[in-house]
Amino acid sequence: MTNHTGSSFDDFLEEEGIREEVETVAIKRVLAWQLRQEMEKQNLSKAAMARLMKTSRTQLERLLDDTNDKVQLDTIQRGAKAVGRTLKLELV
Repeated sequence: MTNHTGSSFDDFLEEEGIREEVETVAIKRVLAWQLRQEMEKQNLSKAAMARLMKTSRTQLERLLDDTNDKVQLDTIQRGAKAVGRTLKLELV
C-alpha cells in the first residue's frame, strides 16, 4: 500500500491511474445535478423537458443519469438551452 501522507487528492488519483475517469464522472454528475435543479425550479417534468429539447424521454434519461458519461455535447447543449442556461466549456 502506498503512503499518500502530504500528497494531494489529485496526486493520489494520478498515482492510481484513475484521475481522468474520476474527473469525467464528476463533471457529468455536476451537469446532471444542475439540469435536475433547473427542471425542479422551473417545475418541468421529464416529458416537458424532452419536448423542449426536441428529443426522446429516453435520451433525456441518459442525460440526467449521472453515471452515464457517454452523452453527446449537443445533447448537453440542448438541455442547457431548454432550461434557459448556457453551456460553457474551456480547456485548462
